[in-house]
Amino acid sequence: MSHVERDSLPSPVRREVGGSVVTPVDALIVVDMQSAFVSGENAVPDASRLLDRTTQLLDRAREAGAVVVHLQNDGPPGADDEPDTPGWELYLAVKPGPREQVIRKPRDDGFDATSLGQILIAGGVRSVAICGVMSEMCVHATARTALARGYRVVLPYDAHGTYNIPAVPGVSEEIPAHVVSRVAAWSLGDQPENTIPTTAVTFTS
Repeated sequence: MSHVERDSLPSPVRREVGGSVVTPVDALIVVDMQSAFVSGENAVPDASRLLDRTTQLLDRAREAGAVVVHLQNDGPPGADDEPDTPGWELYLAVKPGPREQVIRKPRDDGFDATSLGQILIAGGVRSVAICGVMSEMCVHATARTALARGYRVVLPYDAHGTYNIPAVPGVSEEIPAHVVSRVAAWSLGDQPENTIPTTAVTFTS
């Protein structure tokens, strides 16, 4: 399906959520919610909040019958997310089916050398919500390519996370993770909806 064909599909119904009108999205992309990043001593800051928000999105997307894609990063040998190690495993349960799949990826961008693009086209997807880790790396790279391919992108501000950037003497103090996440979303430009909370995101089949 071309971008033109995708754009010709009927528009979803807009719904009132939390005092503002938010158009439902067709798909949820969950980026690298792997054990190494969201559990244990090396989890990203406020991992419990991130897990809660991601679970909310998953529940809502499944209930609506939306497309759900879990991205799973294959890290290099010795990395926390090296394939087939405990840290590589997805932390949240997957419910495999025609509308929910897991895609392993070799690089930051979820579209790069994967079947993500084909899955979204086959599902008639025109808009995506993206959540997960890391805000300035895999989440950012996947969102940027989705925008470049003509998708509407919703990036709920409270559903993606990363680590603090360590202080570098003479360069900067430590930068808190929530600031890194906000800057990463802001750097995508004014196209993505990146100031929407998880509670305002709804889905359509």
